[in-house]
Amino acid sequence: MTEVTRTQHGWSDRLPPERAWKPRPGMSRSARSAEQDRAAGGRHRRVVVLDEGRQATGSIAFRVYERTRRIRAYLRWSEQGRTRERYVGEVNRATRAANLAQAWTMARAAGLVRDEVLPANSKASSTAVRAVMTANKGRDTKPERLLRSVLYRQGFRYRVNARPLPDLRRTADIVFPKARVAVFVDGCYWHGCPDHYRPATKHSDFWHEKIQANRARDADTDARLRERGWTVVRVWEHEAADVAAAKVIAAVDG
Repeated sequence: MTEVTRTQHGWSDRLPPERAWKPRPGMSRSARSAEQDRAAGGRHRRVVVLDEGRQATGSIAFRVYERTRRIRAYLRWSEQGRTRERYVGEVNRATRAANLAQAWTMARAAGLVRDEVLPANSKASSTAVRAVMTANKGRDTKPERLLRSVLYRQGFRYRVNARPLPDLRRTADIVFPKARVAVFVDGCYWHGCPDHYRPATKHSDFWHEKIQANRARDADTDARLRERGWTVVRVWEHEAADVAAAKVIAAVDG
């Protein structure tokens, strides 16, 4: 059943269940922002257009009214230090995630939000691709944190974002100095994953050269470390943390 139980004119004899509208207890600000991104289809799809060419990033908030027993969705954003909001409409799905997605669809259909417009000098092929590029982090990515968590629970201790060789300007994501193991968690786009990398259609030559240069640097890093007696472990960001951890543990124990 895709909708919370309701009558033709509203909720039956009870308020909507909290799972349909309330955020999880203890959610951090970053987790709430990520939740909004998923529901909207990406941060680049949460743009609220303001006056004089300005824009803000919107969020969806819910309110439940006892009299109507319905969930009402509001688009919120910050403007000059004040929180603004516009009524979007009523939502009626069974989960908060589904209701957020429904509300974002309604807001877009009503013209309350739009997709981010690519800058004239952008080399990305679309706003979605640009969002991936700008969101790319050089360290402490989610796959890295998940892998470190599994390793830590298994009793392993390590250094994070460190140079295996002080005189070599190459930083590994996880380093085991005593075992001389360097671990790199490679992003699928930036390192040319054979399963998930898709060549850009705009400025294709530029991005092809960029990815090839990254891969050449990876190979050079691996060779330099191995020449100095290090074991190099590379895992892709799409690999499950427990699978990636097994590879690392095998190298450290070996």
